[in-house]
Amino acid sequence: MKKAILFFISLYCIPAAFSQKISKEQYIQTYKEYAIREMKRMGIPAAITLAQGLLETENGNSELLRKSNNHFGIKCKSSWTAEGVSHDDDALGECFRTYKDAEGSYRDHSNYLRGNDRYAFLFKLDPRDYKGWAYGLKRAGYATNPKYPEILIKNIEENNLQQYTMVAVNEVPVFDASKYQSDPEDKAFAELVKGKGSSNIQQADMVLNTPKEKIDINGSKAIYETKGRSLLAIATENNINLNKLLEYNDMQKDGLLEEDQFIFLEKKSKEGDKDFYIVQNNESLYDVAQKNGIRLQNLYEYNELRGDEKISAGSKLNLKAASKAPPVIVKQTFEITAVKTYAVQPKEGLYTISKRYGVTVAQLKEWNNLTDDNLKVGQQLIVSK
Repeated sequence: MKKAILFFISLYCIPAAFSQKISKEQYIQTYKEYAIREMKRMGIPAAITLAQGLLETENGNSELLRKSNNHFGIKCKSSWTAEGVSHDDDALGECFRTYKDAEGSYRDHSNYLRGNDRYAFLFKLDPRDYKGWAYGLKRAGYATNPKYPEILIKNIEENNLQQYTMVAVNEVPVFDASKYQSDPEDKAFAELVKGKGSSNIQQADMVLNTPKEKIDINGSKAIYETKGRSLLAIATENNINLNKLLEYNDMQKDGLLEEDQFIFLEKKSKEGDKDFYIVQNNESLYDVAQKNGIRLQNLYEYNELRGDEKISAGSKLNLKAASKAPPVIVKQTFEITAVKTYAVQPKEGLYTISKRYGVTVAQLKEWNNLTDDNLKVGQQLIVSK
């Protein structure tokens, strides 16, 4: 009789055991050695790794973790050739990486951060600087949650995770700075985080992640971004799928911006808002398309170009299919005087701009093929003959 009772009790208790959640302390004690080992191998602070693991796995209790052993919410991406699992996140049914065990997930997390140029600036920080790392991960586009840095910092401080960083701090591999070049944004970030205390880090995050003013260029929303900015970070900040952002901007692959430029947040128009555009010094066909908010392929078509031509300053390019005059493509051997242009600022009109450059309103209209006095913020105007 006693055996029968114990049997039924065990049947009742087994499901409860499987559904029981683990605590933060249990998660930390279970996986801290992996975090320390990876810090010694790749240089990611153990405190940061554990804080990310706690957040991404809901302290070791998430559905994704149970399905995939994925501790860091890393999605499949095009470079992932192993198995994946479908899971709802920013969108329904997204593909997340699957691992044989937790050790594989921790190792891939280190490889993912260390092998991506987008995160290179983090390895220039002191590994003990967990606040710099937390805000840096957000800045690089690791997560969409605006409170991501604060959550990591809270996890580290409330659970004394910094002790695990200190275990390995003297065995961190040396960062080879020669492999990377600091961009202006990295330098600004580094200067701001030099000071002690969280205020400097928070100021850096505010400067580098402040939402930029959206402007209208030829009927499409755009923002002005600086060289070195991560396209993934831009997509994340503006809640746009990365592939869509690449499509909107006639780009083929993810990476860092190679120059200051406008980035469109929606599809560009097929035609420009004027009939033609005069190419300036050092401008490519791509630059012309972005500046005028027109799709690159349409620009090719209107000017009977293949896309690999080297155009020069002074070339006159059609921006509409029904342009009356044929395009004028200037050969590079010609010496052309640069055409001076000006970007329209808020609340400026033709009269104000004409006075600024000592020309008449009629001249501005003629040079820019304008039919009325209406201007748009960011619109490029030719201001000299």
